[in-house]
Amino acid sequence: MARALVLEEKQKLALREIDLPDKLGPMDVRIAIATVGICGSDVHYLVHGRIGPFVLKKPMVLGHEASGVVTEIGSDVTNLEVGDRVCMEPGIPNLSSKASKLGVYNVDPEVRFWATPPDHGCLTPTVIHPAAYTYRLPKNVSLAEGAMVEPFAVGMQAVARAKIKPGDMALVTGAGPIGIMCALAALAGGCAKVFITDLVQEKLDIASQYENVEPILIPSTNPTQVLREATEGWGADVAFECAGAAASVQSVLEAVAPSGCVVLVGMHVAPVPVDLALALSKEIRMETVFRYANMYDRAIALIGSGKVNLKPLICATYSFEDSIAAFNRAVEARPTDVKIQIKVGET
Repeated sequence: MARALVLEEKQKLALREIDLPDKLGPMDVRIAIATVGICGSDVHYLVHGRIGPFVLKKPMVLGHEASGVVTEIGSDVTNLEVGDRVCMEPGIPNLSSKASKLGVYNVDPEVRFWATPPDHGCLTPTVIHPAAYTYRLPKNVSLAEGAMVEPFAVGMQAVARAKIKPGDMALVTGAGPIGIMCALAALAGGCAKVFITDLVQEKLDIASQYENVEPILIPSTNPTQVLREATEGWGADVAFECAGAAASVQSVLEAVAPSGCVVLVGMHVAPVPVDLALALSKEIRMETVFRYANMYDRAIALIGSGKVNLKPLICATYSFEDSIAAFNRAVEARPTDVKIQIKVGET
């Protein structure tokens, strides 16, 4: 039995003992959890009890953005040692599946992903995890930053799908955590400037503290007009839709340049109408993103290099015993909050 933050049912959390797997396999490591970030998906399961086809049917431990310290290694593990500071990729695919063999294990129907029904998450003091999906952190990267690798990997996946060229101009809709992660990944990937939109000025203020991130407050300002003025009438070379709103989808289709790329990142809770005539007339390349594949190494390298600084996005840290209060704050969705974290262990 282990103490954990358990989502008992929709809108009901408990910090209690629960029976979790505790057998260390030969290719596994045991990790003392240090820090766990609260993701929008965690909040969505709490408030709604489901995300698309993933429905909460029984109690589930929350949390999937995590870092920690290795306390035990399996008999066949060679890439890690006891005492290593690590972060963990939360999706564990079936390595024999066709998706894994094709290198797209993020869309493997058999993937087991922390805190996605029916799989438990990591908001508990200790977890067992495959060594192959556990990554050593550079000495200059804190455990708090290590827990930010997971959402940054989503931004990295989006940028990889966009096929950015050096000097591109980008648009991001939605200045939430994933929107800002996409903006930072786009800059690291070669964009000269990233324009980011939101309805809330406070969120734009956080995003625009980064050099070459330009805020656009909507609906008072039209992002299409801003991008055209900035590009001599051409438009954004690439646009990332991160707000998960129908109006945002239309906005990126209008703002992107002819032959440009639109990357759909935000998860929509209902069907969205798409202006295909506009997309066809501009020959827009459209890409979609679901989580990430083979991005953790790259994300960690960028953070460790100092080219991407995620520390300003951590707005509050709660103790493990105050996990429910942390989630209550996350549900509030304060305009100045980006990433709330829970410090589970003392490491």
